[in-house]
This record gives sequence, structure tokens and C-alpha cells, in this order.
Amino acid sequence: MRMKNGALSTMFFFPAGIFMLVFLVYPIFLLIRDSFYKIDLINPSLREFVGFANYTSSLTSPRFLKALWNTVVYIGVAVGIEFILGLILALLLSNAFKGSQFIRTLLLSPLMLAPLVTGLIWKFMLNDQFGIINWGLYKLGLLSDPHQILWLSDSHFALYSTIIADIWLTTPFIMLVLLAGIKGIPISLYESAEIDGGNKWHKFRYITFPSLIPVATVALLIRIIDAARTFDIVWVLTQGGPGFSSEVLSTYMYKTLTRYGQVGQSSAMAVIFIIILLVLSSFFITKMWSPRKRHG
Repeated sequence: MRMKNGALSTMFFFPAGIFMLVFLVYPIFLLIRDSFYKIDLINPSLREFVGFANYTSSLTSPRFLKALWNTVVYIGVAVGIEFILGLILALLLSNAFKGSQFIRTLLLSPLMLAPLVTGLIWKFMLNDQFGIINWGLYKLGLLSDPHQILWLSDSHFALYSTIIADIWLTTPFIMLVLLAGIKGIPISLYESAEIDGGNKWHKFRYITFPSLIPVATVALLIRIIDAARTFDIVWVLTQGGPGFSSEVLSTYMYKTLTRYGQVGQSSAMAVIFIIILLVLSSFFITKMWSPRKRHG
């Protein structure tokens, strides 16, 4: 019976294993291989082995380091605010009230849009000539001129403008995951806390938040990886400009490959990027969520 179950498991795993081998492992192998060569984009068969030169030039390039820093800022600000807003909204919607279903549906509506569409929407809203954001701030008396803030063409605001669009798009995802986690907490725990005289803060601190740690860790890990590889929103809104003020790793790698034709260089950047994400993912899994420590 065990042999039959083992064979059945192998049979189900085999198609997925082949898929991962062809579309994940093999492309990563090619990526690593190309990162050690100088390759002509017009004629890829012409290649020169350069060893770690592509890695050295990437790690010492001010523009690469700037894109890396912008990516870190993008992840930290966007994911941090999304988590706080998502947690607040999840707590508010965890208790049913009149209109809660409608509000929940309304808040989830951004998830129905592609990042490209979101970028186009916010490009119009943040336009310094006719955008509704500047107009609204002007009508509220917060701006003296409706064209005062150049959201997309000022190097001080460009990166944060892309972050605003990202927050609007993906906060509902965090909210939905945390709301599902809250709904999965046994009511008996809250009832016991009430018997012991616990208030709302005590319930949140000692029951809700600790119970949400595994769910929150998964949500944060997914969002960090997703934010790290962001491309659509940044490309539509600023294309990494003005200058390189809003350049992130994904847009810089894209330009390095398509505009400058540096296949090996862009491959080395991608390998560095993958290593960073793997280290970050390992940290989250081993440090922030350790089931053995929690239950052992």
C-alpha cells in the first residue's frame, strides 16, 4: 500500500517537476551561465568569457547601487504602509456591521486591475497640469498653486509617487489575507479573555496579533518579493526618471538589456537580485516565523 501511495505521489509530482525544470531551473541555469560572458545582443553566438567582471562592474556601479537603494526604499515604505493599513482595515472589517460587505467589496476593487492599468490611472491623477491630486490639494488649501507639486517630474517626488500607486493597488491583498487570518482565530480565546477581564487592547496584543504572525509573515514575504520585482507601475509612471531618481532594479536591468544590449551585465544583475531575494526569504522563514520555537 505504501508503494502504491509513493508511486501515486510521484505520478502527481512528475508533471509539476517537469514544468519547474523547464521553465524555472533551466532558465536560471542559462542566466547564471550568461552572467560570466560578454555577449553581443545582435549575434548572441559571439560571446567572450569575462569571469566575474560583470558582477564586479555591477556591484561597483553607482547607478546599480542607486537602483538597489531605490528598490530597498520602495519595498520598505510600500510594504510597511500596506501592512499597517491592511491590518487596520482587517480589524475594522472583522466585525460585521451595516454596509460592511459593500465596503469590503469596494476596498478589494483595486485587485481587479492590472499593475499596468493602475499605473495609467495614477499617471493621469498625478499629472501636474490637470491631475485630480493637485487639484484636490489646492481646493483644500494645502497648495497655493494647482501645479505646485510635480509628482512625476521632480526627483524628490517621483519614487514616492510610484509607491503611492503601489500602496493603493496592493493594500487590499494584505487586508484580505489578514482578515482571513482573523476569521480563523477561535472565538473561545476571546471569550476566555473577557472572562479574565481583558479589554480590546489585551485581546489584540495577546490573542489577535500573535495568532496572525504566521499569516502575516507569508503575506509580507509575498509582498516583499512582489515589490522587489515591480516593473509595470514604475515604468508607466516614470520609466525610472527623472534622471535615475526612481530607477529600481527591474527597470535598470530592462534598460541594460534592451537599450544598451549588455546581456551578460543584465544577467549578472539578475543573479545578484535572485541571491538577495533568496537571503531575504530565508530570513523571513527562519527568523520571523519559526513554528518549532512557537510550539516547541
